Amino acid sequence: MADTAFNGADMAQTGPIVALQGVSRRFGDRPALQDITATIARGEIIGLIGRSGAGKSTLIRVLNGLDRPQAGRVVIAGQDITDLDEAALQPIRRRIGMIFQHFNLLAQRTVAENVALPLKIAGQAPAARRKRVLELLDLVGLADKADQYPAQLSGGQKQRVGIARALAPDPVLLLSDEATSALDPETTHSILDLLARVNRDLGLTILMITHEMEVVRRIAGRVLVLDAGRIIEEGPVARVLASPRGDTTKSLVSGLSPSLPADLLARLAPTGEQALLRVDLTGTAARLPILQRISRLTGTDARLLHGGVGDVQGEPYARFFIALGTADHATVAQVTADLHPLATAVEVLGHVPHDV
Repeated sequence: MADTAFNGADMAQTGPIVALQGVSRRFGDRPALQDITATIARGEIIGLIGRSGAGKSTLIRVLNGLDRPQAGRVVIAGQDITDLDEAALQPIRRRIGMIFQHFNLLAQRTVAENVALPLKIAGQAPAARRKRVLELLDLVGLADKADQYPAQLSGGQKQRVGIARALAPDPVLLLSDEATSALDPETTHSILDLLARVNRDLGLTILMITHEMEVVRRIAGRVLVLDAGRIIEEGPVARVLASPRGDTTKSLVSGLSPSLPADLLARLAPTGEQALLRVDLTGTAARLPILQRISRLTGTDARLLHGGVGDVQGEPYARFFIALGTADHATVAQVTADLHPLATAVEVLGHVPHDV
């Protein structure tokens, strides 16, 4: 058998941390994963979002070798783990950190003992374990909680212990499985800020598995949308928020991307006094004087009826619903042609009266 040692010092420093190539997994007649092909770059934070039953949990198990795909390849840090036996998988699993929704701490162990557990299993000497544990507790802001027990901690503190434990074996990949779903919004923000700092300071690759697009918006640079075992959409978070393409994605981002209000929707018609445009923009284009640009083309005042500009970690994204002030077919076509190079999407939704 080929040498399957998984030592970070010996790994290539280039190439993706995760590469999935045509991965499929079925349970009886039910497909859990269908032809999944994706890569996660070194040092990237990526969001994997989907509804319950989309296949997220199965994908996690495939990534850490707890489940084996029936087709395709799974490559972690350059090593194909698809066909490895249990003994060969063990050192790889030790370098894949995992944090959980319900923390999974041992109630009868102290905070320090929980963090030290993977190091103890790996056979690290007690003195080295203690040094590593104290470093990690300081990193996650719990240096003064080392000798306390999980029952004495808040939910956010328990999750910080979980993060420290996941970081203990110096992982190349951190899997976050709905890690903030059981936390209140303020605590969620603090945990996401901690994960962002871990990524920034340690260069750690993080895969955030969640059903909450707000979590992805706050921390990830790229998002994969999973539905019925398939990746149905992927791209930069700002682009997906500004212009979701599929119905599932639109539903998942509905609270973060403006939609046409009911009163305007009720007045929308196939024909009428002025065309209503939806314009989606990202990056610098989101802050351009779009209304002025349109008005110069139409010779009338374009009006913003609804929408606005959001932000994904410093990158703006926007969705505007704009009344053009004219229904002239040639003019509307000229406006849409002018906006297409700037926008991620431009759509004529219909027509509305001048008095909206």
